Amino acid sequence: MRPTPLKALAARLIVVAALAAVSLPGTPAAAETSTAPAAAAACTPAQVVTNGGFESGTSPWTQSSTSVITSRTGQTAHGGTTFAWLDGVGSTHTDTLSQSVTIPSGCSSASLTFWLHIDTTETTSSTAYDKLTAKIGSTTLATYSNLNKASGYAQKTFDVSAFAGQTVTLAFTGTEDSSLQTSFVLDDLALNTSGGTTPPADSTRTPAAPGYTVSLTSNTSGTSWSGHESVTFTNASSTSLSEVYLRLWDNYHGTCSAMPIVVSNVSGGTAGSLSVACTALQISLSSPLAQGQSATIGFDLAITVPSGADRFGYDGAFVNIGNALPVLAVKDGSGWHLDPYTNNGESFYSLAADFKVTLDHPTSLLVPATGTSVDAAGSSGRTVTTATASKVRDFAWAAGPFSKISGTSPAGTAINIYSVSGISSSDSQSMLSTAKSAVDAHAARFGAYPYGELDAVIDNNYWFGGMEYPGFVLDLVSTTALTHEIGHQWFYGIVGDDEYNNPWLDEAFTDYATDLAQGKTGTSCWSSVSWASSAENITNSMAYWDAHSSRYSTVVYGYGKCALHDLRRALGDTAMANLLKSYATSHWYGVSTTAEFKAAAQAATTTDLTSFWTTHRIVG
Repeated sequence: MRPTPLKALAARLIVVAALAAVSLPGTPAAAETSTAPAAAAACTPAQVVTNGGFESGTSPWTQSSTSVITSRTGQTAHGGTTFAWLDGVGSTHTDTLSQSVTIPSGCSSASLTFWLHIDTTETTSSTAYDKLTAKIGSTTLATYSNLNKASGYAQKTFDVSAFAGQTVTLAFTGTEDSSLQTSFVLDDLALNTSGGTTPPADSTRTPAAPGYTVSLTSNTSGTSWSGHESVTFTNASSTSLSEVYLRLWDNYHGTCSAMPIVVSNVSGGTAGSLSVACTALQISLSSPLAQGQSATIGFDLAITVPSGADRFGYDGAFVNIGNALPVLAVKDGSGWHLDPYTNNGESFYSLAADFKVTLDHPTSLLVPATGTSVDAAGSSGRTVTTATASKVRDFAWAAGPFSKISGTSPAGTAINIYSVSGISSSDSQSMLSTAKSAVDAHAARFGAYPYGELDAVIDNNYWFGGMEYPGFVLDLVSTTALTHEIGHQWFYGIVGDDEYNNPWLDEAFTDYATDLAQGKTGTSCWSSVSWASSAENITNSMAYWDAHSSRYSTVVYGYGKCALHDLRRALGDTAMANLLKSYATSHWYGVSTTAEFKAAAQAATTTDLTSFWTTHRIVG
């Protein structure tokens, strides 16, 4: 994704500023500016709050009364059916909720998040009569009051990296005065650690070699799709596989009581509980899989696209359907990767897979999609588009009365530009020309584009700038942004990575590739680097960047590509070019890690790069 400083980003920054403003005076800047200790040799990423959604009873929480963790009427959950309700009595009263957590050592990032709703019958606009205090250990993170009332839940995020290697108590205390109630409602707490990671010895990634077969039918507008999906996979690990997880990423865009992505009638296993704000669904397999054994699960699928010019949303007659198909989560030596959705960047981590997707839709709608598409006549007034794609990590499509132009790059890649209304024909032609030159420039440096055709949907209403999917991108009318999104076909698409825990491996590399394609050398760009804190690294995870969102683009995109330009100057142009091409070849359809890239770079030179990594804050 290529972010742009539009209103949505500005709104998120206002939320962060408001959160900082409610921290108690005289306390440490808590978690927002704390300095992380030096990373240990290894870190196992983990989510260390247990039962953060309160859906598994009360354990291990300690509550002041049995009514704090509840599902009673009067309040609603952010996710699931259960929540923690502190106060709301309307008389002198105190409620507490706490849990002991152990934050692993060696992790460069630890981020606490929770969702908070406050309602009150207090009428003052100036006096904090009723208060909720959030603490970790002896440190007060923030205090909220009746003055912070709001109509819905708001997510609060804190950097708690300073507590790495410690066991501390996470505690919430709500107090009311003698009259007029204030309710403090908490849900979906998480404390994610990541960064500074050396992969565990057993780093086999499974389930491997997924094959997805999907058949969906749309309504007349393309905003609702229903049908069936099945996935076949193999257990690559020596450890028996008794369960898998489906990532229902787009449930982020709704609520657990009104999910945009609904899975039902599961076969080949038993559906368990939804977790991670209903974006992860556990499927217990009918029988455990030994290493090398395969299985198939199937399920009915319903997709409801919300309003909005988003990567999953509709704007007028034009619909984008990104990250809507459930895909298998990855399990490796760190366990299951069940990271939360981030709207600041990407959370997506999946293994290369084969897709065959059949989309039955009104003939009036064009349906650009991942892979190579073939149209056939359907029932009266409808078309059946069958898209097939090999070795891709995801599948996305769009639907609408687009204007379409096509061409072929000089090296032979078929390009299709789909424009929404309001995009001029000259801008469409310009984007076609950009796509042709970009795909060939990237292919010459990193290896031939393997996905057949490349579809680009152009819409200047996108708040996010641009978004990449295999063989399919969303973009503004922008030469730089489109060159960037096409670069993602190599870094994220072909050379995969864990986008939540290692966003620099696709964003920094793609911005570097974009510079090269546009003839930019990044001369002296490192001289403008200014770090916000000692905890800030190019290699930090999205947990860190969601807590420091104003720095994400600057550091990961800007400093990241500048570091790669500096590495090119350290190695020499030819050595750097050979390094990246050979690295892409050796990780073709695989997964890259920071440690593997650093090792490959070191092997390309006789110069010790230890100080280079330290100076450029590339950790891992």
